[in-house]
Amino acid sequence: MAISLTACGSGGSTNGSTTDANTSAAPTATAQAKKQENITITFQNIYPDPTDPKNGMLKKIVNDYQTKNPTIKIELDSLNTDQQKLKLKTQAASKEVPDITIVNPAAQMKPFVDAGLFAPLNDMVDQNGLKGTFQEGILNWYTFNNNIYALPDGNNIAVVYYNKDLFKQAGVEVPKTFEEMVATVKTLKGKGIQPMAIGEKDSWTGSFLFMNVLLRTNGGPGFLQSVVDGKKTFADPAFTEAVSSFQDLVQAGAFQEGATSFDYNAGENLFKTGKAAMYFMGSWATGGIETSSVNGKVGVFKFPTVKGKGNPDEFMLAPGSAFAISANSKHLKETKDFLNYFMLNFPKEAFAVKGAVGIAQKVDGDFKAAGYSDMAMEVLGLFKQVKGGDLAFDNTMNPGTAQGHLTSIQNLFVQKKDPAEVGKEHQTAYETNKK
Repeated sequence: MAISLTACGSGGSTNGSTTDANTSAAPTATAQAKKQENITITFQNIYPDPTDPKNGMLKKIVNDYQTKNPTIKIELDSLNTDQQKLKLKTQAASKEVPDITIVNPAAQMKPFVDAGLFAPLNDMVDQNGLKGTFQEGILNWYTFNNNIYALPDGNNIAVVYYNKDLFKQAGVEVPKTFEEMVATVKTLKGKGIQPMAIGEKDSWTGSFLFMNVLLRTNGGPGFLQSVVDGKKTFADPAFTEAVSSFQDLVQAGAFQEGATSFDYNAGENLFKTGKAAMYFMGSWATGGIETSSVNGKVGVFKFPTVKGKGNPDEFMLAPGSAFAISANSKHLKETKDFLNYFMLNFPKEAFAVKGAVGIAQKVDGDFKAAGYSDMAMEVLGLFKQVKGGDLAFDNTMNPGTAQGHLTSIQNLFVQKKDPAEVGKEHQTAYETNKK
């Protein structure tokens, strides 16, 4: 999966800048044309799964662009989320960021911006009316010092997908509380049905679920901000209660054996092939589920209250991963032109492949008339009920603290721990990494 970090070259000559001393004429039209050939733009992305409609959409837009611009090649480097994060860290350390890469909002992208690795995109988003295609306020998560540094693919909420057939087979109903969810897990497991699927090798998945529990036990959003403001610590009962409840779910056998060895795609595919009854994920998963074998059998529900706390209309909010351009791109103009084209076509093409639920741009189309499933319409309905929520841990805290958190929560899938000890692990990571 190695990628080329520079262009393939600007011409066919092997003489470089050497000029024939006997030739004083200007370059011929053929020579000038050759100099325009073989511009390669490296495009790192997180759409590696061929069963995900966004994978096909990506390739269609790229192919259309290359057809219209035959002198430009778009070289794809398609990775799953955690692979891409690790690769970008290595590339950033050597200042060899691909022409286009993927970053996450707010705290996750700030270190890259501070290091001067990304090009401001203000000029590009003003071209062709692109800025106006984005939902109100979404670009704020990717803006620093009035400069936009990345363009998001999504604006999502977290929901619980469930397989109606498997629920019926086990004789269970949609849980109204977290405690009922744990009981449902035990019933499903007793009937020989895998209760939930997760891809916890990519550690953000477990964190995302845990943070929804914390959103409830805290009685609403803002726990992490309270820590930053010095009003709370990770020893707070809201945090330890979240750890305790989260472990109740794990210990009840909710997740498949060896969950930490399943990456995001492998975990999701358990649900998409009917091998698990529930799947907690951002609404971006809707398109992939809709085009899978369980389409027509899936419903969604809001994450419930935990020990009577929280409001189900407060969601884990997920401004999406976003496309950033390297400040050191050797083809900055061409790269901006391509990304402008890509994002202008993103809503239309995503809509066409049933992948437009939860995208960051406005969609001009009737979802129901276009054949979107009842499940997709349910998800779209939930968007209208959002009364606020929280961002993911790693979009809120600095990278060092976030990594400590991700490791700590991932360990809970392997062994049960004292919630107070988990709180201490988090507080130590925070104290060690805060500036």
